[in-house]
Amino acid sequence: MMPKVLYTTTATATGGRSGHTQSADGVVSADLAVPESMGGASRPGRATPEDLFACGYAACFGSACEVAAKSILHLVAKSIEIECTVGIGTLPAGGYGLVIDLVARIQGLEPAQADAIVRKADEICPYSNAIRNNVPVTVKAVVI
Repeated sequence: MMPKVLYTTTATATGGRSGHTQSADGVVSADLAVPESMGGASRPGRATPEDLFACGYAACFGSACEVAAKSILHLVAKSIEIECTVGIGTLPAGGYGLVIDLVARIQGLEPAQADAIVRKADEICPYSNAIRNNVPVTVKAVVI
């Protein structure tokens, strides 16, 4: 089922993992490098596609947590911080795949409430929906 599109953006990359990527409006602009662990040269100050994915997923999941808390579960957290860790590696059948760990640090609620927020956020987050059943994702709530 196709979503009703509310926003569209475009980015262009040249040079692959060792090149440059930029959004059409120029707001996002990053020089890229292959990590040393994948055979790349050390290039400080350069991002990987996984860095960009982790940033986007963390922000999106954070917003999903806020919507889940306020609008769906009617809970008020003092703060919600999302840490998204993206790993890349080889697949047994060949090629590459990702693995993702999300940790939601939620302040001002009980553990059961924080767990409910992240479960609901995982159901409504566009990133979670895009990769569900294709990328291993762990989601955890931590009350701070």
